[in-house]
Amino acid sequence: MINNMKYSLGIDIGSTTVKITILDEENKLLFYEYARHYADIQNALATLLEHAKEKLGNLNLSPVITGSGGLSLSKYLAVPFIQEVIAVSTSLSDYAPHTDVAIELGGEDAKIIYFNDNGGIEQRMNGICAGGTGSFIDQMASILKTDAPGLNEYAKDYKSIYQIAARCGVFAKSDIQPLINEGARKEDLAASVFQAVVNQTISGLACGKPIRGNIAFLGGPLHFLSELRKAFIRTLNLKDSEVIAPEHSHLFAAMGAAMKHDSQVVFEIDKLIDRLREGITMEMEVSRMEPLFKDKESYDEFKTRHSLHSVKKRDIRTYKGKAFLGIDAGSTTTKTALVAEDGSLLYSFYSSNNGSPLKTTIRSIKEIYSMLPEDVQIVRSASTGYGEALIKEALMLDEGEVETVAHYYAASAF
Repeated sequence: MINNMKYSLGIDIGSTTVKITILDEENKLLFYEYARHYADIQNALATLLEHAKEKLGNLNLSPVITGSGGLSLSKYLAVPFIQEVIAVSTSLSDYAPHTDVAIELGGEDAKIIYFNDNGGIEQRMNGICAGGTGSFIDQMASILKTDAPGLNEYAKDYKSIYQIAARCGVFAKSDIQPLINEGARKEDLAASVFQAVVNQTISGLACGKPIRGNIAFLGGPLHFLSELRKAFIRTLNLKDSEVIAPEHSHLFAAMGAAMKHDSQVVFEIDKLIDRLREGITMEMEVSRMEPLFKDKESYDEFKTRHSLHSVKKRDIRTYKGKAFLGIDAGSTTTKTALVAEDGSLLYSFYSSNNGSPLKTTIRSIKEIYSMLPEDVQIVRSASTGYGEALIKEALMLDEGEVETVAHYYAASAF
């Protein structure tokens, strides 16, 4: 049975998540859900709508889509689309019309929206690089062997803040890995990651324009991570009265989209679900390269050709002679190689360093000695990678080498 009352549906399709909100005629929030889509937007959205149907029944809905990933879907569903800034501004005008600046962090983008006295808005957005966004936080959390909520718990007990770059995950790893190697507390590193996000947002987006007055904090990361929000408040030196942190701050774009609905555009929720489950073939707005291999035969030919250039191997247990040890202590993994006098590989090791490249390296060294014949001597040793200096010093290796030079020597040998 169909409920003939008209409701509005806001769909916010972001770079990593899908959010839906259903409002009644008075803009009261009746249903909402927030989920990661893992690049399968249609099925993720269909699942959320099925959950809404289970709770509210087969409604008539006036839908509106917003978000960075929603434009193509809106076209093929014949559902109206509005830009995110308009959606967020609509929500804020209803909830907190006194907002001066809104800071919104998403999965892979960040925005600062300035509201002018004359009703105009100015947006600053980082949409090209995911530095300083939710994805960046997830990446940094993985280095510390936790997730974003775990990072938030660590940050509650911080004592010191370190300087960490947030513009790029590679630069951030370069800052964090030495700190891990030196024994920095996870609590301090977690808080430092959040502070890096704050610094990146303020310096990279505001670009010197003051962030003052009543500040609204929106988006998933700022909604779910209390310590990240506190880092912004601390850095901007905000008073409690100047902080706007709505209960459903992660849904503001979806709610604003629903508020901008066209009452003449109506769908049954069942029909929307069926359309999504059937699968919509959308044209991609990108030009594609030719495939690397046109068929299986060309791929097999490639594999055969490359297999001719494989590393020669020998059994470490039966080897006699001198051996040479190489250790690559990377940002996330540790690699060890033991090489014979003729260049053949006696032993190899590849493992996540689990936040401690030294312990992981020692594990591989012990494994080598457990297999090494008594009359084999390791006559030369070298380290490279992020942890080059640490491994060289701790294990008293003969030398350390820059990664690019180490790569050059290996490439020239082949």
